[in-house]
This record gives sequence, structure tokens and C-alpha cells, in this order.
Amino acid sequence: MIANLAGPAGRDYNVITMATITRIVRIGNSRGIRLPKALLQQAQLPEEIELQAEPGRIVVRGVRRTRAGWADAARSMHEHGDDRLLDAPATTRFDGEAWEWR
Repeated sequence: MIANLAGPAGRDYNVITMATITRIVRIGNSRGIRLPKALLQQAQLPEEIELQAEPGRIVVRGVRRTRAGWADAARSMHEHGDDRLLDAPATTRFDGEAWEWR
């Protein structure tokens, strides 16, 4: 299937999507599917994937690391001076009496 999508500034993009039919096969004591190389390349999946069962389908997506990109975002915020505290620090008696900075 080829879809024509109008992008920014009136540019046109052709997006080619691939659909295929396959069978669920035995793989040892389990069952599995074989994915065509072209389909995997189009999906651009990483080596590690997440599988989720939904009624009538199995969703396959690349694993997203929980904090992926946080370090870069923090660095960018710091460079733009956007990493200040939103609220004034709230000190307690503990901070002045019991806490010891080293």
C-alpha cells in the first residue's frame, strides 16, 4: 500500500507499508511466527522487543528504556538555564542542627 502524505511546506512523501500473511508454526515446545526481513527492516525494531496480547492481535514494539534520553534532556535544560528549582527550598530545624555537610 502506498499512501501520499502532504508534509510541511507542501512537500509530498510516499510511505510504503507492507502487509503479509503468515502461519503460526511450532518452534520446539512453543509456537511462533517467521517475520520477513523486509517487514522487520520497515518496522525498524531494536534487538529487544516487547510483546503485548490484545483481543485478536499481538502487538510487537521496541522496548523503551524507562529513563532513555533523560540525561540529554537535563543537559539541554542546563545549557538553556531551565534547570532551576520551581519552589524556594524549604529548610527545617534538622537542616541547621542535625545535618552535617561533608
